[in-house]
Order: sequence, then C-alpha cells, then structure tokens
Amino acid sequence: MASGSDRNPIIIGGLPSQVPDFDPEETQEWLDSLDAAVDERGRERARYLMLRLIERAREKRVAVPEMRSTDYVNTIATKDEPFFPGNEEIERKVLNATRWNAAVMVSRAQRPGIGVGGHIATFASSASLYDVGFNHFFRGKDEGDGGDQIFFQGHASPGIYARAFLLDRLSEQQLDAFRQEKSKAPYGLSSYPHPRLMPDFWEFPTVSMGLGPLGAIFQARMNRYMAARDIADTSKSHVWAFLGDGEMDEPESLGQLSIAAREGLDNLTFVVNCNLQRLDGPVRGNGKIIQELESQFRGAGWNVIKLVWDRSWDPLLAQDRDGILVNRLNTTPDGQFQTYATETGSYIRDHFFGDDQRLRAMVEGMTDDQILHLGRGGHDHKKIFAAFAAAKAHKGQPTVILAQTVKGWTLGPNFEGRNATHQMKKLTVDDLKGFRDRLHLPITDKQLEDGAPPYYHPGRNSEEIQYMHDRRKGLGGYVPTRVVRSKPLQLPEDKTYATAKKGSGQQSIATTMAFVRILKDLMRDKEIGKRFVLIAPDEYRTFGMDAFFPSAKIYNPLGQQYEAVDRELLLAYKESPTGQMLHDGISEAGCTASLIAAGSAYATHGEPLIPVYVFYSMFGFQRTGDQFWQMADQLARGFVLGATAGRTTLTGEGLQHADGHSQLLASTNPGCVAYDPAFGYEIAHIVKDGLRRMYGPDSEDVFYYLTVYNEPIQHPAEPADVDVDGILKGIYRFKSGEQGAIPAQILASGVAVPWAVEAQQILAAEWNVKADVWSATSWNELRREAVEVERHNLLHPEEEQRVPYVTRKLTGAEGPFVAVSDWMRSVPDQISRWVPGTYQSLGADGFGFADTRGAARRFFHIDAQSTVVGVLTELAREGKIDRSVLKQAIDRYQLLDVAAADPGAAGGDA
Repeated sequence: MASGSDRNPIIIGGLPSQVPDFDPEETQEWLDSLDAAVDERGRERARYLMLRLIERAREKRVAVPEMRSTDYVNTIATKDEPFFPGNEEIERKVLNATRWNAAVMVSRAQRPGIGVGGHIATFASSASLYDVGFNHFFRGKDEGDGGDQIFFQGHASPGIYARAFLLDRLSEQQLDAFRQEKSKAPYGLSSYPHPRLMPDFWEFPTVSMGLGPLGAIFQARMNRYMAARDIADTSKSHVWAFLGDGEMDEPESLGQLSIAAREGLDNLTFVVNCNLQRLDGPVRGNGKIIQELESQFRGAGWNVIKLVWDRSWDPLLAQDRDGILVNRLNTTPDGQFQTYATETGSYIRDHFFGDDQRLRAMVEGMTDDQILHLGRGGHDHKKIFAAFAAAKAHKGQPTVILAQTVKGWTLGPNFEGRNATHQMKKLTVDDLKGFRDRLHLPITDKQLEDGAPPYYHPGRNSEEIQYMHDRRKGLGGYVPTRVVRSKPLQLPEDKTYATAKKGSGQQSIATTMAFVRILKDLMRDKEIGKRFVLIAPDEYRTFGMDAFFPSAKIYNPLGQQYEAVDRELLLAYKESPTGQMLHDGISEAGCTASLIAAGSAYATHGEPLIPVYVFYSMFGFQRTGDQFWQMADQLARGFVLGATAGRTTLTGEGLQHADGHSQLLASTNPGCVAYDPAFGYEIAHIVKDGLRRMYGPDSEDVFYYLTVYNEPIQHPAEPADVDVDGILKGIYRFKSGEQGAIPAQILASGVAVPWAVEAQQILAAEWNVKADVWSATSWNELRREAVEVERHNLLHPEEEQRVPYVTRKLTGAEGPFVAVSDWMRSVPDQISRWVPGTYQSLGADGFGFADTRGAARRFFHIDAQSTVVGVLTELAREGKIDRSVLKQAIDRYQLLDVAAADPGAAGGDA
C-alpha cells in the first residue's frame, strides 16, 4: 500500500519533493544508515541525528522545506500495522449493542411528556475510537494508582452510559432516567460528563468545548510535576483527550499546544474525531480540516498520526503507482467528502473516480455497493489499534491522532453526514428498523412498533459480555470511574498563623503581602508544606512572591540550562526539575488549567495538592470564568487569589485592569467560597478554615477565592475578643463608635475598611454621629446563607422560622446602615433585603480609569468624605438631622471636585 510513510507529498513548504532520483544506490545507503541508527541506537538518537542534519542543511543553504502536512492518507502504512490482539468479531458485536443502546436511550428521552433529548450523532461517529480504547488501552484504577485520565467528548456521553449498561455498571432504570436527574432521583444520569452530579462515575467535565484539550494538556503536565516532586508515581498514567474537529476552532483547544511539546509530554494523546462537521454544517467545507490540524500540530512540535481511510482502501492505494488517487484525495474538499457520505456508490463512481480514466480503471472490478462502503479510518478497529499503539509507544512528544469518521455513522440515511444530524434526537420506526438491520440485532419489528424501542443486552453470561469484563479486568478496572482515596491532611497548628495575627506594627503592607507571609509559614510546615502548588501568570514579582524563587524554585523538567542574569541576587530566578512553583507564562487559561489539575489530584491520584493561584484580579473570573465553573464541576479544591483587586486601588493601570466586579462573578459559582478581607488576621482565620474545610476530616468540594489589594496599610493586631465566627460567616463589628450622640452603622469590606474608620472619626468629630464600623469579610457568604434560610422557611412553614445570620448579627445595631467598598454596588447590595433598617450602598459602578487612588475614589464617591455624606444623607432621610447639613458637608469636603481629593498612598504593587 502506498500510504503515509511510503509516499512523499507533491509539495512541501512550497518546494517540489517528488524529484527524479539520479543515484538510487546512494539514496539507499542514506536510508540504510538511518535504519541502522534506529535499530542500533533507538528512535531518540535517530531523531537527534535527523535534526542535526536539517540544521546543517540550512547552514549550507540547502532548501529544506518544513513538513507541515503530508498526503491525505494514513500515516501508518499497512505493512507497519501491528498485530491486532483482540477478537474483532466479538468487539463488533459489543459495539453494535453499545451503538443501539446509546441511540435508544436518547430516543426514549425524547418521548412525549419528557422531551429532554440528547445527542446521538457524535458518539455514532466516534464509537469505534472509544471501543478500541476501552478494550485495549484505557487503564483503570484497581491497581491502586490513578490509572489513565480520559477526557471524554461531552456529546458522546450516551455511548459511555450505554457501554456501562452492558457491564452492569448502570441499570435500564438509569438509562431511562437520562437527563432527569431530580425527577428520577436517585437514578438520574447527567446530560454530559459532570463529576459534581455523578461523583463516582465521571472524572473530567468536558462539554464546554475547548476546555477538554486545555485541561488534558495540564493534567499530563501535572502528572509529571507530581512524579518529579515525589508526591505520586504517575509513570503508568496516560492522558487521553477525545475531541471534535469543530471543537478545535475554540482558542482554548490549540492555545497551549506548545507547552505540551516543549515539556515533551509523551504521556498525552489527543484523539480528534474528524467527522468533518460542526453542530450546523461542515467544519471546513471548502478546505481540509485534517490537513489544517496536521500543520498546526506539527508546527507546535507534536507527533501527528493521520487515520483517514479504512482497510478497504488498501488495494486501491497499492495500485496508485503514479499518485493520481492520492492527488484526488489531497484535492477533494471536506464538503464534497461529506456529500459522498450521503450519496450512492454510482454517484461516487461518477464524481470521485469518473473524470479520470486511470481512476475509473481502479474501480472497474468493484460494485457500486463496494464503492459505497469505501470507509473512513476512524471506523476500522485494526487501523485504530495501530494508531493508538503508535501513540503510546512514541517518546519525546505528545501525539495527536486525526481520525476521519462520518457523523451519525450506522444511524441510517436520514442521519449519516446530514447537516442537521447533531440536533436530531429521535429515530422513527423505519429508522430503528434500518438501524437494527445494520447492526444485526435480534430485535423484532413488533418490539419496535409497540411503544418505546427496547434496550438490547446479549445476556450477562454471553460471550460478548464476558469478553468485555475480561478486557477491563486485564486493564485494571472499569472506566470512567472516579475514586477518592486520599486521607485528610494533618493541618498546621495555630502558631503557624501567629505572625499574621500580630499585625504589621508601624510597617505598611498590602493584604497581598499579608497573605504571602502566611503562605511562607505554611510552606515550612513539615506535613503539608510540600503539597502547596504555587501558580501565577508571569506575575510572581508583582505579588511579592519572588522571595520563593531561591527556596521553592520554578518547575521546569529540563532544569535551568543557563546562567540567570540575576544569579548574584538574593532573590534570583531559579528553575529546577523538582521546583514547586508553576510559571505558566502569560496565560490565565493555562494557570487555571494547572489549578484544576492540582486541585483535583486528591481524587485523580489519591494525593491531595493545595494549589494557590495568584493573578491580577481583573483577569481571573472575568477572563477564565468558564474554567472556574469547570473547576467546581470537577470538585477541585484550592485557593484562588484575586490580587490587585478593587476598581480604584490599582493606580495608573486603567480600565482593563480595574476590577470592581469579580466578587459578583464569584458569587455566581456555587462551588466558590469568596472573601474580601481587610487585614492579615482576617486572612489567617479564613485560610485556616479553608484548609480545614477542603483538606480536613470532613472535606468539602469547594474552592476559596480571596480578593487582596496592593495598597499598603498598617494592619492592626488581632483583637483579644476577635469574633472568629463573624469573620468566617461574613461580618463582624470591627470598631465601635466611641463619640457622638446620633447612632449609625458603616459596613465595609477589604480596602474600604480604613476609609470607613476615617469616616467614623470625621462623623464623630464634626457631626456628632456615633458610627460603628463593621468588616464585611464576605458579602457573598452572607447572601448565600440568607438565601438558604429563606428556602428552608418557604418549605417548612409549620416550623419556627429561621433568621439569616446577617439579620441576627445586625439586630440591635441602630441604623441607618451604609455599605462602602471598592466594588460596584451590586456586591454589597446582595444583603440589602436582610439588613434590619434603612440601607444604602456606595460603590464604584462604571469603568475604571488611571489616576491617583484619592481622585478615583472621589470620582466614584466612595472615599471617607463621601462615606460621611452617605451616612448624613440616610440620617436626614430618617429625620434624625436637618437636610441643610448635606449641602454644607458636600461643600466642606469639595465632593464635586475630583482634584481636591487627597491623592492617597502611592505605589505598593504587593
């Protein structure tokens, strides 16, 4: 067969490659030398020699083209295919049963009165790819390790359920509860891979397209990281990511390919199901997506295996002495191949082979039906096995398998290759009959005509089912399976947090630095110190974390092969193969993927890691919010730090750096516990409690988000009677008013607490107002608890009605209540309905801008003087003071003149 490795493309990199060979003997000597190098010294040595030859050729100005793409044929030649160790007949029967049950499950879910639907065409196209993996490659967890990590394509989930049904992992009752998770509880099956909804089954959420490939890359990298740091032996684990060709248009799908190649992640294989279709039509109707992806992956440094045609093409390609058939394959666009998948054999004969006599002669001895069944490589078990085996054996590079399939394969002419097939959810009786016949299943017409179509199971003792069980037993257990084997960590003693609780004395530090100091002490702990995984997008110095460089070091599997320019400095940049810090470059998406992989290691590998991801606050939830949702779904744990938080605190940066809303975005994530602390001792209690909740005996599947600031302030020591419960639940009285006769309450969070204290002093000295200052450490948690209380009261009217914590806490404090923060008003407004009195909030609504902190706060009217006027305004509304004082106050503080504000503290990156 003239296939991939036997044939050169006609043009490579714009240069002709099929030139005459004037000295075949010399050519053979070169080829023999290469063969000898491979046989005697191995592929790695041969690869090195080839790279050096290419380098020397370019030095000599020999035009050597880039191998960006190869012919539109299989990369692995027929003669190089390994022996197929399975029983193909039995595997075909198993697959037919799986195909049927997957389609029937979705069709039954679309029945009248239910109508929840599902997708069947994606699995129909990729079923053989999965089946070969299940039978021969995917390692389970029964050996006590993490097994393989498999990122299943989200829309293929019905097929995974259908296979689990045959293995008695799921019941018929569960299949009938597909997409009915609450109404059919506890039997409901989630629509897609959702670990949070099915925590014993799924491991990785993937249906938000693009996040699967991104997550797989960083999961493979995390496996290497854990091994390098001697936390877990991940040497047997292989990461498989099953993806769609349309999905590869998502920037997340291809955006991090280089890191996988740069770090030689040969424990990673992408399998791209190239059925040539998106959700609505062709991926590249006028182009060739496989060729396009090949060039992108090759350019990024990946090993590429193309699996384009099944074995029926082998005899034709073997006849192709002059390359006319390969040229036709190379030049036929995807849109036309999609049409061929829906047409007759005679149409293909006339339109693909017909206009060239040499091509037509190749198929003269074939019937139209034989031509019709010239198939795609992604449906051929032997070809798939060869590709998977080659991917597992390849060293030094990650591998991508580009497998051509037909969307809706075997579902019949109304589904196969049709533009609308992705949205087609129900098969008619005629569709079902044709489908049954195609799969050779013993189901009668009557069974299909009377009510819902039946599921098919060949019997627990059948040859097919026993074969399935035997294959999984040999591979270490059933997949997908999520297992939590990790034990609670021994958490640090209280003395670890002592420094933070002492305050900063006369020194002014930002809350970012207060957190970093706590982290430094935690990393010294003998029990958990090595489990911290520091993650930042090229901003460690900005956040004052360069102090960790010399000790923790930056993870790089190749170490540091150069002399650092700052090597003589105390805080020199230091890379190491066993480094603790992940420096993923300027990529919040990459960092968040590392965060998720580390945060779920307790389940994936049974070894808990404690990720600490620090980023520019504006570029967290806003930029990678989809991944934080993925993190919650994957039940990942860890600490997320939105540094340089606030709309007015990061001076000079301007609109796209000014975060006044990430706390609001965080509130939308049910798995996120968000805090906006003001002082170091608050952070200490929050971090301590976070470690307890996430890594203690009764661990919870949450992650913590803390917003910290870059404005230096003097941190007070922890009060002797500190209200720890209030800090953790979201609000406590920080400073009671000492002077004045008219009561009021000021609620503030984060960087705004010092402004509130200043306003308290002004109100007492100038307006006879006695205001208490409350530190609202978490507006979000206050609201979350209050909502839960109201839900309980709604459903239990006969019981004593519960009162939200924020209401109980503020009851007895005489209002009005004025809230102020460096966030938009929607953040503190979350608690307004539960505050027992008149409530008003001040916030930084609108776009941020570059200016001094004082000017920005005066503009948004959230500074101390504006807070004073806010309190006076509410007192006037309640009739406790005369309204005439409001104009006096506005004039006295020049609130309408931004330039009149004190510019405030400067600098303070950390």
